[in-house]
Amino acid sequence: MIKVLHTEWSDGWGGQEIRIINEILALQKYDVKSYLACRKDSQIFKKAKLNNIDVFTLPFKGNLDLRTIAELFFLIRKFGIDIVNTHSGKDTWVGGFAAKLSGKKFLRTRHLSNHINSSKLNFINEISDFVITTGETIRKDMIKNNRIKPEKIISIPTGPDASYFDPKKFTKNNSRIEFGIDDEEIAIGMLAVLRKFKRHDRFIFSAKYLIEKYPEKKFKFLIAGEGPQRPKIEKLIKDQRLNKNFILLGHIDCQPEFLRSLDIFVLASDSGEGVPQSLIQALMMNTPSISTNVGSVSDLFYEDNFLMVMKDSQVDLNHALSKLLDKIDLELNKTRSHIKNNFSEDVMGLKIYNLYKRILNR
Repeated sequence: MIKVLHTEWSDGWGGQEIRIINEILALQKYDVKSYLACRKDSQIFKKAKLNNIDVFTLPFKGNLDLRTIAELFFLIRKFGIDIVNTHSGKDTWVGGFAAKLSGKKFLRTRHLSNHINSSKLNFINEISDFVITTGETIRKDMIKNNRIKPEKIISIPTGPDASYFDPKKFTKNNSRIEFGIDDEEIAIGMLAVLRKFKRHDRFIFSAKYLIEKYPEKKFKFLIAGEGPQRPKIEKLIKDQRLNKNFILLGHIDCQPEFLRSLDIFVLASDSGEGVPQSLIQALMMNTPSISTNVGSVSDLFYEDNFLMVMKDSQVDLNHALSKLLDKIDLELNKTRSHIKNNFSEDVMGLKIYNLYKRILNR
């Protein structure tokens, strides 16, 4: 049996944290036993408990938090951990040191696409035994700027459960009723944690553009997700006098049904993405989609299966929405087939399991 200790400093709940939980669950079908160390008041701690994952809380106060390093070292020895898999910046330092001190393998998973400081003092990723990125763009960037050897780094995108994100399990009409969307309304939505880099502001300005350009059409704009930007998003919607056109759903646990209810899905991020889970999920649900060319989004592009626009252009996003309004009745069967065969949870789990064996030379 392979024993893996995951570490996560973040206290939020977004794509990165969801990936960790899903990765742990996906590896259960293999000969892998996973543990998680995180902060006490974090969302991932609660989710781990709900999923019966063995989870431990530690301070993770900084890169050189000696107490956390010592407690991780104790956990590694107590449970016979083979691999320490770290996920955020602070826990990568303490988790990496604990792994090295205990003589165990140190695996770094890098989720975000923003650049890592290239200073030689920022050496923690270099001393890892292997690096996983969630997108090809991130992999190339770390090779170029962070001195990671090409043979020690691989891209394994996050994969949703294809049996869960299955459009055949949800009727569009019933899904629309669930989210308060009328028959004659065109439903356009985002599914993302409410953080600045997700650019909900651009989504709101695009909504205003469409309402003004197509006064004969009825639109409903839906935002699913929760986070620190909620007050600013609510204020911007109010300032643009769009309250009657928007629904802020907060955090939802029925993502497939939400995506099935939409006529168009939008990802408007300008940074911070690997291969975005929400876009993978939308494509798996055959929902016509638009995304900025951020992070490793291009990894998902296949035979024009979605529209990709410049990440810094409000105009491009507006025009793409206008263009897609004429194609929202397409059945994109080739989209789901490609995504399922290359980006599903099963594919992700098998790749990670094979990498674990490779790292341990088993």
